[in-house]
Amino acid sequence: MGSTVARPSAWRKLQGIALCASGAEGLLLAALSVMAVSLTADPKSVSLVTAASQAPWVVLPLAVGVLIDRVRKSSLLGVSLAVQAVAYLGLVVAVLMGAASLSVLMAAAFVLVAGQVIGEGTRGALVPWVVGPTGLDAANSRLLFIDVGVVRFLVPPVAGFLVVWNPVSVGWAALAASAVALALSTRLRTPDVQPPVTRLRPVHEVKLGLRYLFGNRLLRSITVEVSAASFAWFMGYATLVLYVERVLHLDRWWYGVLLACMAVGFAAAAPLSGRVIARLGYPVTMRAAMACEVVCKLLLGVVAAHWASVGAVLALHSFVTFLWNVGSQSSRQRFTPPELLGRVLTSHRALSWGVAPLGAAAGGLVAASWGLDTVWGVAAAAQAVGIALVWRNLSRRAFDEARLPSPSENDHAKRP
Repeated sequence: MGSTVARPSAWRKLQGIALCASGAEGLLLAALSVMAVSLTADPKSVSLVTAASQAPWVVLPLAVGVLIDRVRKSSLLGVSLAVQAVAYLGLVVAVLMGAASLSVLMAAAFVLVAGQVIGEGTRGALVPWVVGPTGLDAANSRLLFIDVGVVRFLVPPVAGFLVVWNPVSVGWAALAASAVALALSTRLRTPDVQPPVTRLRPVHEVKLGLRYLFGNRLLRSITVEVSAASFAWFMGYATLVLYVERVLHLDRWWYGVLLACMAVGFAAAAPLSGRVIARLGYPVTMRAAMACEVVCKLLLGVVAAHWASVGAVLALHSFVTFLWNVGSQSSRQRFTPPELLGRVLTSHRALSWGVAPLGAAAGGLVAASWGLDTVWGVAAAAQAVGIALVWRNLSRRAFDEARLPSPSENDHAKRP
């Protein structure tokens, strides 16, 4: 997509930052789950680490959105990477001192994802400036491929090996990758942000972003569905390590293999997503993707307990999730005014991914009460409710109504 990129040099740097930052995040998050199981076998306790890793999406995104729209984005990106480096270094110190308790793992996960909240929101807001409006689908597909395709295909097995060989090596590897991303961010120079005409009022600024998100029928419906899907997914994901051990009866390192199967699905969708969306359109693609996600979750509760069948279903789930994510992210970038983009992107994430800790906690409770197999069936039912609420609003007409007027249309509208 090089010939269509508005700023090729910035695009290369942004991809490098995404690769290194996501690689570091993937290393540590995969290792934290395995380390938690080595400390306790209680499903509720293990799920707390996943819940802690998602909690920043509840408390931070609304404030972060205001920052993204009001400060230089390249500087804010550097701050996010520095915050994550603190988490990596803190885990290294804790492991070296023999103090890597469940509470320490939860704290490391929280700080790491706090930096992720800032970084992902900032990178998402930078994409339209870097690639231009015609390159959104291809750029989002590439960044998603880097994040959950290439990185998570390679990282989980590596993380599983490193945490068994020497737990402290995971922290060192993540810290090194984060340092490279931080160095790249210092070479990415984005324009200064024009100061607001009136005095900055954070609460008012947050309300503007939320008002636009909820006032747009299409974007509101996408947020509702992602919320239901996020809750449902983290119900199963929070207990996946225990699922590997107790249902599949495999060693812990197979957890990394199943994560790699998920990455295969993402990687397979990356080169196809743009063509699928161009051929079928956003409404058909996104509706089909979310319906297929529910079917996959149902299958995970009933398929034979063999790693190959489970891995195949997880790969298919990841494939359709990738298609949905490209359509979802491009829709927010395409149908949101630039001056509100940071707040709309982060408000969406706060509302949709903010339910992930609840899903993780619910997954632990269901697993402890009714068994690990039951988790996926309950998860499928939860997402099906979300689909029923928004199905009619993800129509072609809704996409047409969400379209922003072009500059020429704005000029025409202002004429007497």
